[in-house]
Amino acid sequence: CYLIIVTVSVGIFTLLLDYIISMEQTASGVNLEGKAEKKVETATPREHVEQRQEMSSEQIAAAKLSWSQPSNEAVTITKSTTPILPKDNERNILVTSALPYVNNVPHLGNIIGCVLSADVFTRFSRLCGKNVLFICGTDEYGTATETKAIEEGLTPQQICDKYHAIHAQVYKWFNISFDHFGRTTTDNQTKIAQDIFLKLEKNDKIIQESVDQLYCEKCDRFLADRFVEGVCPHPGCGYEDTRGDQCDGCGKLVNATELGKPRCKFCSNNPQIKSSNHLFIDLPKIEGDLKAWINESSPQWTSNSKTICETWIRDGLKPRCITRDLKWGTPVPKEGFEDKVFYVWFDAPIGYVSITACYTPDWEKWWKNPQQVEYYEFMAKDNVPFHSVVFPSCQLGTGEDWTKVTHLIATEYLNYEDDKFSKSRGVGVFGDQAKDTGIPSDIWRFYLLYVRPEGTDTSFSWKDLQTKNNTELLNNFGNFVNRSLKFVYQFYEGIVPEAEPIEDDYVLMAGVTRELHGYRSSLSVNRQRDGLRHILAMTRLGNQYIQDNEPFKLIKPDRSPEEQKQGATVIAIAVNVVALVALALEPYMPDTSRIILKTINLPYLENIQLPANFTQLIPAKHTISEPSPLIRKLTDEEIEIFKVKFSGQPDPAVGENKKSIHKENKDGASGKGGPVDVAEE
Repeated sequence: CYLIIVTVSVGIFTLLLDYIISMEQTASGVNLEGKAEKKVETATPREHVEQRQEMSSEQIAAAKLSWSQPSNEAVTITKSTTPILPKDNERNILVTSALPYVNNVPHLGNIIGCVLSADVFTRFSRLCGKNVLFICGTDEYGTATETKAIEEGLTPQQICDKYHAIHAQVYKWFNISFDHFGRTTTDNQTKIAQDIFLKLEKNDKIIQESVDQLYCEKCDRFLADRFVEGVCPHPGCGYEDTRGDQCDGCGKLVNATELGKPRCKFCSNNPQIKSSNHLFIDLPKIEGDLKAWINESSPQWTSNSKTICETWIRDGLKPRCITRDLKWGTPVPKEGFEDKVFYVWFDAPIGYVSITACYTPDWEKWWKNPQQVEYYEFMAKDNVPFHSVVFPSCQLGTGEDWTKVTHLIATEYLNYEDDKFSKSRGVGVFGDQAKDTGIPSDIWRFYLLYVRPEGTDTSFSWKDLQTKNNTELLNNFGNFVNRSLKFVYQFYEGIVPEAEPIEDDYVLMAGVTRELHGYRSSLSVNRQRDGLRHILAMTRLGNQYIQDNEPFKLIKPDRSPEEQKQGATVIAIAVNVVALVALALEPYMPDTSRIILKTINLPYLENIQLPANFTQLIPAKHTISEPSPLIRKLTDEEIEIFKVKFSGQPDPAVGENKKSIHKENKDGASGKGGPVDVAEE
């Protein structure tokens, strides 16, 4: 009777286990056996065999060693104190992203072009145990602020206060991990900018000239360069919508007075030329030192940064005007120029320094310490000339030992579907609108980084966002994480089983280590798209590992002890892959990473640097919590709603009145990251 009862009990348990396996659906729409509602993007068995053949005996031996000696891989990170300052005998990294201009709300191109890209690298550097300071803030001076204030019936300072808060809220929602997010309308900005100017003047790097400027009689004002358009004066170009400072057609600098058929962007009238005294930085006197510095620094820049910089200096530099006839800006500390302010592209990059000074009185330890500090600048490609030529020339011209950019990281442009971002026409998603879609910030981060415009312009596509979410995140990543953790929670009461790896298990470990190495090398040189793909490759390997071994069958009571041990090993190793993926994911999807780490009850991993190789991060007998869905499916219905909502409506008046502009979009300081309709500039 006893034997009958035991036999029946085992049979019932087996049937119950089969039922759970067949009925349990993970958050990814894939059941625990891996039978997907839709095809899962994983390697085929043949690909898995080929991958095994690719693993060398040395790689497998290294995998065995890393697994057996986890303490050698997991290095504790010493948390930085506040304020963060450079440390002796350590790699100190200063990160800045192009200062967004304060008079508008950033769109997705702005976000990926500067702050999000900088955030990924900053988080990765912290994850690797580096001492990092991440600085940004709003650029608040210039004509655009004055104009926006008139439009809204506010003072320039009130406009700055209003939009600074909007920017801060947008970046907070996107989980941009600034160490300090400041602004340029500060006493520190005035003091440091004026000090740099006075040192340039003392070193005979400033000259004074009478300048012919375009003056609009109808508007009764001198026109800033960005408020004038006309035909490019450079031979062979002829671009008709050239701005007053630079041609988007040929990329060359221009003088506004040299434009053919100039027109005022406010009223479209033809402006007249008037004279006004201005100050110039004498770039030809600095050109030799600048070229020597560029030769030393540029090998570590992105290729587009180097190309753009070379184009600027190829034909020789000319003196560059650094003052403007405005009221809202940093005052010029020179007699006879009390009615002028510094030009925004002299003033704005100094904002990196002044914002750091607002963060710590010891700012010079970062900014006048090139021997100990590596400086990374992130921006869209339209910012490159001012960061590679103008700002470094100002630093060199002072004669002081400034920390200058060592890694200039520039993206191409992100377009929106088949159009340009335009707030006035309602085309594209802007930062304050992303939250209202109900799509989590991590999904926005994931997709923007998946299509990050690194070598060429790319486009945001709602359909592609849906596809990547439902396949790469839901079916691949979410499937692997959820079923790996559910195996432990349901079949082992949340206690991680003992692992006794065999050769096939070490092949998986070697494959994961290979992807980890690719991830680390990609992010170290800011190939952020590749880094993300290496994470997804890890989860594909994990999915295939589970598919090939079917641990849910091996752990059944009617299987042999050896088979049950094998099933437990697969589950334990899979959970450790989850832990590694959670760490590697943090720079891309910090909220999702945090949820996984909390579920596996390893908050201390926040203080452990990313291991060099796959290792045992979760020991046997460790307890995890019940996993919950990480990713939700994006439906056709909601995607169609979003496509219509953000497509805008064709407005003939916009096309006809593109030359009438109501606000300046200072591309450089905004870190634009994507083309904007002229009516939006």
